[in-house]
Amino acid sequence: MIKVILLIPTLDHSGAEKQFALLAARLPRDEFDVHAVTLTRGGPYESMIRDAGIRLTNLNKRMKFDPLALWRLKSLLEAEKPDILHSWIFAANAYGRLVAGKKRRPKVLVSERCVDSWKSPWQLWLDRKQIGRTTRLVGNSQSVAEFYRSLGVPAEKLVVIPNGVEMPNGPPVDRDRVLAEFQIPPGSRVVGFAGRLARQKRVRDIVWAMQLLKQLTDRVYLMVVGDGPERASLIELARHMACDHLVRFVGHRDDAARLIGLFNVFWLASDFEGMSNSMMEAMAAGVPVVASDIPPNRELLVDGQTGFLVKVGDSVGMAQFADRILADPALARRLGEVGRERMRTNFSVERMVSLHAELYRQVVSEDGGGFGGTGSSLPVLIPASIAKTRADEPPVPPHAEGHLRCAE
Repeated sequence: MIKVILLIPTLDHSGAEKQFALLAARLPRDEFDVHAVTLTRGGPYESMIRDAGIRLTNLNKRMKFDPLALWRLKSLLEAEKPDILHSWIFAANAYGRLVAGKKRRPKVLVSERCVDSWKSPWQLWLDRKQIGRTTRLVGNSQSVAEFYRSLGVPAEKLVVIPNGVEMPNGPPVDRDRVLAEFQIPPGSRVVGFAGRLARQKRVRDIVWAMQLLKQLTDRVYLMVVGDGPERASLIELARHMACDHLVRFVGHRDDAARLIGLFNVFWLASDFEGMSNSMMEAMAAGVPVVASDIPPNRELLVDGQTGFLVKVGDSVGMAQFADRILADPALARRLGEVGRERMRTNFSVERMVSLHAELYRQVVSEDGGGFGGTGSSLPVLIPASIAKTRADEPPVPPHAEGHLRCAE
């Protein structure tokens, strides 16, 4: 039995926390003894972990550097003697490596979930200082792994395990009834976004795209699912641009995945990501995607096959491609079907859990050596075929008579 402690700051309703809870709940119980630990507090994903019969402990961290929480974590490791300590996100990664040190056990794995260009110099300094205490760094995309390699993490310590997405399997939803909850008329088309309303997500570009889209077509609404520091300014922007009557800011929703499934087109305008859970949920639901052309999005979306990529900040391109999809039901259906199959085949929760389980087995059984090989290339767990277009389905031409490609 391999003893694993999974450590994360909180169980708030966000992407990394969901992946953490899915992993904790679904690791094989006959092979792994799992103990989930939060640094600061629990949150909405507590129930998923507890319902699976997994132990859950909160260390009650009260400040950025909390010696008492550090002592509690040290005491927990001494009492549990885990084979693996797997931490997620900066605070947990810092605390975990500080406490574990360079001992042979536990093996220390850290998960990084984004291209963390937001980190301050002292945080990057601490990350570098703790490389020697890191058995493996797990990125959820090739872009994340490349970012941390650029900070000095050796290639043989880097692993890529993509996020897993749950495939929708519930009964059909009465679309018009649900949309009526948001004062959207029956038969309307909905373009949507789901995520944190923060600068990184460039939701202002999405509001601009909606202002353009309403001039290209009718009966179309924008639904923005999520909350964050830019909410008030985004509402004001929609009002200023005279499209507020077509925009619905619905706030944080526990049923976000269900609402995403009602979209006709999903928009994602971020200038950096790790691997977008909401975009994966849209593709799993068969919703065509128009997204910013950044490396993490290219790992998920095959341009012309599951949706379209546009340059960061290109609201015109987002509007044009959304209009094209809305005007061509056959195209929308084909994009959606290919996207759903891509998620089911390559980005399932089962695959995410299986890859973590294999990583745990290897780091426990091996001293040294890279996971998946060593050398100059990253030890990546994503088969190269995933990143390629499907040979049996040629991409939709980016130009079509009567439709302009996004502004260059």
